[in-house]
Amino acid sequence: MRIPYLYAICSFAFLLSGPPAHAQTDAYPSRPVTILIPFAAGGNTEFEYRPYAIKLTENVGRPFILDFKAGAGTLIGTTYVAKAPPDGYLLLGASSSYAALPSLYPDLPYDPNKDLTAVSIMTTKASVLVIHPSLPASTMREFIAYARANPDKINQSTPGAGGAPHLRSLQLYNLIGVTPTFIHYKGTGPLVTDLMAGRVNVAITGLPTVASQLKSGKLRVIATTGRERMALLPDIPTVAESGVPDYEFSGWGAMLAPGGTPAPIVNRLSAELAKVAKAPDIIQRFRQEGWQMVGSTPEEARRWIASEIEFTRNLVKQTGLKLEQ
Repeated sequence: MRIPYLYAICSFAFLLSGPPAHAQTDAYPSRPVTILIPFAAGGNTEFEYRPYAIKLTENVGRPFILDFKAGAGTLIGTTYVAKAPPDGYLLLGASSSYAALPSLYPDLPYDPNKDLTAVSIMTTKASVLVIHPSLPASTMREFIAYARANPDKINQSTPGAGGAPHLRSLQLYNLIGVTPTFIHYKGTGPLVTDLMAGRVNVAITGLPTVASQLKSGKLRVIATTGRERMALLPDIPTVAESGVPDYEFSGWGAMLAPGGTPAPIVNRLSAELAKVAKAPDIIQRFRQEGWQMVGSTPEEARRWIASEIEFTRNLVKQTGLKLEQ
């Protein structure tokens, strides 16, 4: 007579404990997913992640929405995701600036090896070096000559101190022997506004955010940063072609999740991102900007990010970068 009674108690306790973990992950996502961008709205990162969010919403059947938390060279937003519950409902829309954080912040408020997990490398892309038309240079070689003669007149803008554009700008000036004045913003949007107004006069940024200004003549592109010329700008040489052979910079976009996120959720997200990366309309949209679609596996993303962190660590040592720069 005791066995049915005990069975009933155990069954009731099981129901109270909720569904098993595999059932929870199988149902993912059951509510909206937020992709946090660690920059201000209106920049290159939003341009990249907005189409992904729209496509994921269509494919998965749940809303994927963007949120923005800028500051401290992406550290504020990155830390926010690193401390979030590992349930797949808050993701980090990272850029190549992510690789700089371990080198620049020895006392990170999170453990990059445990508190964040790679989901997918989504894109790679070269940038453009643009100047305000007030600078007397039409080519990269002319700019280098002017910068060497007038270093105090070079105001190099970045979308955040310690981010990839800051580091790679510093690398470039280190190679040409110039010490400019760095002006840091909380994203590309406000940077472009001040660049057009002439309050700063140089930037390394993504082509999409300055394409209209280049067409109108409000800004001037003098070089691209990739290994090869951009298909959209075939007449614009690379920095390496223009007298700085050791310079090359291609940024990337990656999706990360809080550490400890269940593998089934990470794998589901990675598969959905890979599907988006292969969508013809997405490929066409980003190819027009000179970007390459990737859509990697989590393990490929982990190895990629680890190699970028090591490269950046060496770059920081080489240039002696301090955050007060």
